[in-house]
Amino acid sequence: MDPMQTPVDHDVVIIGSGFSGIGMAIALQRSGRSFTVLEKAHDIGGTWRDNLYPGCACDVPSHLYSFSFEPNPYWSRAYATADEIQDYLLYVVEKYDVRKDVQFDAQVTRGVYDESLRVWHLTVLGSDGVETHLVAGAVVLGVGALHEPSLPDIPGLETFAGEVMHTASWDPGASMFGRKVGIIGTGASAVQAIPLLAEDADHLTVFQRTPAWVLPKVDPEYPDALQDAYDKRPWLMKLHRAKIRTANELRAIAFTRVPALLKAASAGAAANIRRSVTDPELRRKLIPDYTMGCKRITFSNAYYPALAREDVDVETEHITGADARGLVTADGARHDLDVLVLATGFDVAGSYRHLNFTGARGHDLGEDWDAGITSYYGVTVPHFPNLFFLLGPNTALGHTSVLMMIEAQIALTLRLLDERDRRRAGAVQVREAVAQAHMAALDRRTQRTVWIAGGCDSWYLDQFGRNRVLWPGSVPEYERATRRTEMVDYEFTGSRASVSSSR
Repeated sequence: MDPMQTPVDHDVVIIGSGFSGIGMAIALQRSGRSFTVLEKAHDIGGTWRDNLYPGCACDVPSHLYSFSFEPNPYWSRAYATADEIQDYLLYVVEKYDVRKDVQFDAQVTRGVYDESLRVWHLTVLGSDGVETHLVAGAVVLGVGALHEPSLPDIPGLETFAGEVMHTASWDPGASMFGRKVGIIGTGASAVQAIPLLAEDADHLTVFQRTPAWVLPKVDPEYPDALQDAYDKRPWLMKLHRAKIRTANELRAIAFTRVPALLKAASAGAAANIRRSVTDPELRRKLIPDYTMGCKRITFSNAYYPALAREDVDVETEHITGADARGLVTADGARHDLDVLVLATGFDVAGSYRHLNFTGARGHDLGEDWDAGITSYYGVTVPHFPNLFFLLGPNTALGHTSVLMMIEAQIALTLRLLDERDRRRAGAVQVREAVAQAHMAALDRRTQRTVWIAGGCDSWYLDQFGRNRVLWPGSVPEYERATRRTEMVDYEFTGSRASVSSSR
């Protein structure tokens, strides 16, 4: 078949309706391209729709955790809760009339690139079990990296007679009152959940694998008068956002260039632990032996007081197994539980492996990822033409809002699509040598960051000890780099397929 006559259902198919997917949809809407959004769940959202555990909130200031083109004067406090962020996203969806372009209960189970026609064939499974098929001129993966729960490998866990739940799949109707609760993990989700679980549970056991650096949280409520001022004087809100952005970018220097600054900050954080916890043995358990920032820094005013309660135990022995009654640790102690909460994070590689995408010359996305994914600014990957990532490899942040990265990636994606069409080409993909050189440069830069030099082992690093999650620089640097990317770095091949009038 002549590629120029190939029926394509949509110019672009977006997978996922979180911030990435919705931001991409609005940009495509403005550009006049045909598109659809495939969402596996029943409603709009991603992280902030799915994470319903007690205390769930953002650790980035509210006014920076919003689209630059749609600021929100009515944030209720400095750090918004999950519900408030989800409400903001739903507001944006309605304002820009995106919902009509979203197909819900539509899980993409297979994606195959057609090299002869230069299109993507997608298999979509509905909630009724019926498969449908779409042909797309391009695919944008807005699935994010934090939605496939990482589950601990505990022998016998399947025999536990109590209730097991991951923080990412929390049952909002679950009650902890009068129950013996255990929680595995002390990362960002656990730091938020533990104070509320401690209040409700009869007894809480925190199974700590590695202690976290937890700093005091400055989280004032915004009075109505200030919200009204931001609404009536947008320049004032813009100034506030710019101030937050500048302050956060200063942290990037410590994370990526001068980790010694974080060592000094670690001493101050350790002093905070000593002020908050009087028990010397508990203090010993809670002070990390790695530089602050090597793992994600968390913020809470209630975490350390919760751990100091008489009805809370912090267990640092390795978990060796489980049975019907609870967990057993390496010292032989048995911990009887009614509920086990897994605050064990996410499987970053699994977020893309489950998509089951096959690119040019039979390349499997999951296998390539497992081998050490090679991308170019986290947006394009060799051997996968007309496929674009939002919040792909090395584009997450440890110091500020990822929404700014998303907007830069959306702009680059549109630029590549426009250039492909201007050249009357059928496909665009990054040159493999360019992507490999880019990753080698990131590896060199990462060696001086706190994530490598800080003395910890985190989910930021892959099985080879390489950072494949975080951007080792500032957001302005990333924005400049993606704006100035040379088109010679990409291959434009073939002729463009036509869009079906029956879409």
